[in-house]
Amino acid sequence: MPDTQSKAPLGSLRGLWPFVRRHSGLFAAWLIALACSSAATLALPAAARVMIDQGFASGGGDAIDRAFLLLFGVALVLAFATAARFFFVSLLGERVVADLRAQLYSHLLVLDAGFHDRNRSGELVSRLTADAELLRGTVGSTMSVALRSVVTVTGSLVMLFVTSPRLAAFALVGIPLTVLPIVIGGRRLRKISRASQDRIADANALAAETLGAVRTVQAHAREPYERGRFSEALKSAIGTARKRIGAQAIVTAVAITLVFGAITVVLWLGAHDVVAGRMKAGVLLQFVFYAVIGGGSIGALAEVWNEVQRAAAGMGRISELLQEQPAITAPASPKALPSPVHGDLVFDDVTFHYPQRPDQAALTHFSLHVRPGETVALVGPSGAGKSTVFSLLLRFHDPESGVVRVDGDDIRTLDPAALRESVALVPQHPTIFAATARDNIRYGRLDADAAQLDTAVRNAHASDFIHALPEGLDTELGERGARLSGGQQQRIAIARALLKDAPILLLDEATSALDAQSERAVQQALETLMQGRTTIVIAHRLATVLKADRIVVMDHGRVMAEGTHEQLLAQGGLYAELAKLQFLD
Repeated sequence: MPDTQSKAPLGSLRGLWPFVRRHSGLFAAWLIALACSSAATLALPAAARVMIDQGFASGGGDAIDRAFLLLFGVALVLAFATAARFFFVSLLGERVVADLRAQLYSHLLVLDAGFHDRNRSGELVSRLTADAELLRGTVGSTMSVALRSVVTVTGSLVMLFVTSPRLAAFALVGIPLTVLPIVIGGRRLRKISRASQDRIADANALAAETLGAVRTVQAHAREPYERGRFSEALKSAIGTARKRIGAQAIVTAVAITLVFGAITVVLWLGAHDVVAGRMKAGVLLQFVFYAVIGGGSIGALAEVWNEVQRAAAGMGRISELLQEQPAITAPASPKALPSPVHGDLVFDDVTFHYPQRPDQAALTHFSLHVRPGETVALVGPSGAGKSTVFSLLLRFHDPESGVVRVDGDDIRTLDPAALRESVALVPQHPTIFAATARDNIRYGRLDADAAQLDTAVRNAHASDFIHALPEGLDTELGERGARLSGGQQQRIAIARALLKDAPILLLDEATSALDAQSERAVQQALETLMQGRTTIVIAHRLATVLKADRIVVMDHGRVMAEGTHEQLLAQGGLYAELAKLQFLD
């Protein structure tokens, strides 16, 4: 049982090695600093005793002073070698965890919609941040403390056997002095640490927001863009962390200098007592140093095991996510969409169940052909499968049977990113990022110039309220567009779709949040946008689709009827009932 328990954490932490190996320079610098500090630690007590004995043999106070000055110089070397070890290994920990977070974040972005439907974004962000934070301590300090402690405790235990137990009380000399540099540097360290945590929080907030809107990210094929934004946030966090690590390294050097300085002073006083015949200083010196070293190392090893247990649990949770494979992937040799994309859309006998509802079909033997440039409206009660049509066309999911084709190609043979670049989506509940109005609209097309942006804003009839914002297009809209009304958020999403200028347009109740006046203006803009484009419109309000080339009535995942508004009214059935409810009082 003990062996099993001890191997399990180490086995989980092996996954960290590829990330450590990326920073071989820092890793080598840490090993060199570790070797220097450990060697100096073990050599210091014995060297100090020899120097004291030689000083005594000389019989002069000047010789003693020189010997202890040399001893203090060795202690300074030890202090700064330890500070260098701390700096390199801590910075290594920051970089390793940054790489781990970046890889995990990138991996989460490409996992399919089914995975994100099964997992809460808050849980994913917790693994991305809190669990990774545990590993930062493991790489940044625990492994250094563990290796150093194993070396020093072994050497100190051997040497303690040859010294006198009477001198055990001297092992506590200098320990209270470690509080002094912490108190002096505490205020600066708290300030820098707070700034470091703020930068980490910024990166975490960006990740949480993007993962919460992963459908919008994938619909616009903006995974590379989001990876870039997150990498920049991580670079800022590392820069602040570097300052914090530097301050901690200085505190470490000062603390060790004070401790060993105090011990050196005590031993210097004791040496004069030895000259007077009152004390044997060599034995005192050797025992005190080895007792401090050995006791501290044993305590550190006990703490290391607890940290390893916590870190192994965190790495286990992260490894579970990294081992997840997306259900939606690009084929090894994807077909290229024609240029330009014509927008010929075909659903051929498609059946699909959501993983969360395996007993209830979202679409059943669903067939639909939307010709290039045609506008087709999907109507029907909630749960009829209208939104599922969008999800399958964007390839958030794959059907269990049947085929979805774009311009004659099965979309499973295409690169999902290329497919989604050819589709513009205006959802019923638009996603507004905590960024400026400009950045939100440019999400549809990152390389758009100012003129194209202004045209999209104007055609979406968003100019008035955007120019009324405190800083116009450069106004921060707040988390989830908190500074905008529902109708304003909708027009931001419409401007985003206008700017993308894709050949296939998907409108999911695009005017549902607008008042009558704004709805008419935006409807005119959408009619202009739809010209020459293949458009599928989801609508509950039939008044918004009267001009559609064709209306498809859906219920329980099936096509119940299709035709123009007048044709469907003449046929009766579900559409006539819906029209009667909406148009007749």
